[in-house]
Amino acid sequence: MAMIEVGLERQNFHPLKRKSALLLKLIAVVFAVLLFCEFLIYYLVIFQCNWPEVKTTAYDGEQASREPVLKAMFLADTHLLGEFLGHWLDKLRREWQMERAFQTALWLLQPEVVFILGDVFDEGKWSTPEAWADDVERFQKMFRHPSHVQLKVVAGNHDIGFHYEMNTYKVERFEKVFSSERLFSWKGINFVMVNSVALNGDGCGICSEAEAELIEVSHRLNCSREARGSRRCGPGPLLPVSAPVLLQHYPLYRRSDANCSGDDAAPPEERDIPFKENYDVLSREASQKLLWWLQPRLVLSGHTHSACEVHHGGRVPELSVPSFSWRNRNNPSFIMGSITPTDYALSKCYLPREDVVLVIYCGAIILDLENYPQLCGCRWNMKCHCYNSSYFLDTVRVS
Repeated sequence: MAMIEVGLERQNFHPLKRKSALLLKLIAVVFAVLLFCEFLIYYLVIFQCNWPEVKTTAYDGEQASREPVLKAMFLADTHLLGEFLGHWLDKLRREWQMERAFQTALWLLQPEVVFILGDVFDEGKWSTPEAWADDVERFQKMFRHPSHVQLKVVAGNHDIGFHYEMNTYKVERFEKVFSSERLFSWKGINFVMVNSVALNGDGCGICSEAEAELIEVSHRLNCSREARGSRRCGPGPLLPVSAPVLLQHYPLYRRSDANCSGDDAAPPEERDIPFKENYDVLSREASQKLLWWLQPRLVLSGHTHSACEVHHGGRVPELSVPSFSWRNRNNPSFIMGSITPTDYALSKCYLPREDVVLVIYCGAIILDLENYPQLCGCRWNMKCHCYNSSYFLDTVRVS
């Protein structure tokens, strides 16, 4: 009887050892898939992005000079979920994706300035002070950056509300957090950041203030183009002699996305849907005012969550920057700009596709399911029963 028990123990030793090896293999596969999908894939994809080349030689008469190049990232519509509409799992998944994408881009690409073109939050238009503070804290964690990298943010309709929801409290709350400024100049380049939600043109108090600020910016830009020391411009410091880059949330007026194309443009069934002024795009009047007052050389906007490139008046290009979040797009992206005072070059950097990540996870699950029955000592198409080895030996002894 003792010999039978020893034989049974030896027979069960090798299956247990094999099952332990399979279990370790299963754990290793799960860990490897998590590591790849949650960390490494961001490095693999963003590593393929490169700053575009831009002409850096400027000629002043017969003299040539090398212009400084500013490396700028432009992203839009992060839509951090709030306390009402955001399920905790949805919030966790989307925010982790944006945090990893942003931090990876900072590390690999090393931009000097990052612009976020509105709708930073999803529920800023109605969030309580407590919910707002929580949203801001999460944003600051996700989009943390070194002190030498500047982060500039413009307001979107989800941050301060549509025109009929916007009020002074919400605007000041947003501007206090993001130190909003209308005019930003660096390396001889002028950026004008517009609160496009306030350009409804109906004379509301916030709208009147926004237009007055833009007229003042226009005056300063015009002075920079005129002869130095002009009486009309006064004795104050002059801006760089450079046509500005206009940054805002709403796009300038266009009929629809019918002429937009590309992998990250609006779906074909949505491109012919007419845009509503002051809701989907700025009004014709507001758009004409901005182009006339500021005379920009480039416009970047968000809001539509899809990519589009249009030319206003046949000469001023505008790029609609797609959403940065998986919640709004399967293939998020951001714009990389190499900008000098007289020229610029832009390229697009795509983030990992959500469907690719899901396919990898599904493949790993199928692989694990195929290995799991082997832990029970049976095949995939057979009924599987796992027994505790000591229970099995006790049963043999009784019989």
